[in-house]
Amino acid sequence: MAGGLPGSVLFCCDHNAVRSPMAEGIMKKYFGDRVFVQSAGVRSDLDIDGFAVSVCREIGIELSRHRTRSFDEMEEWGDDLTSFDLVIALSPAAHRRALDYTRFHALDVEYWPVLDPTGLGESREEKLAAYRLTRDQIRDRIISRFGPPLEDEASETGMDG
Repeated sequence: MAGGLPGSVLFCCDHNAVRSPMAEGIMKKYFGDRVFVQSAGVRSDLDIDGFAVSVCREIGIELSRHRTRSFDEMEEWGDDLTSFDLVIALSPAAHRRALDYTRFHALDVEYWPVLDPTGLGESREEKLAAYRLTRDQIRDRIISRFGPPLEDEASETGMDG
């Protein structure tokens, strides 16, 4: 395994509507209950993206019940963001926000620059191709960082939202 399996991971991006929910779903599918996984956005002003739902469903990950949440909302709901073993930022804005927490707390933050597929492509098929590219970038990064999916976990695990 490239970097070992942490006990908990928070994936974050701009709106928690595309990249971070994809990462959360893939991580849950691959590592099941061995890692506590959540996702957040700098903002939560969008609903889960329909193209993200479609391309994740293709690989057995259900995102349709995902409800977007921001860093601020998580804190308001009582989540201690500094208790995550690892925060993985998938956008520059999320990386800056995650690094803000490191000023006062010992927190491991990684930045994985991942393509933002929103706004790419003209036709439905071109848009789906862009989202698949993003999904596959995230999947490949997770496997590279944490190792191959666990056999017994890479089955029917979906998202609770």
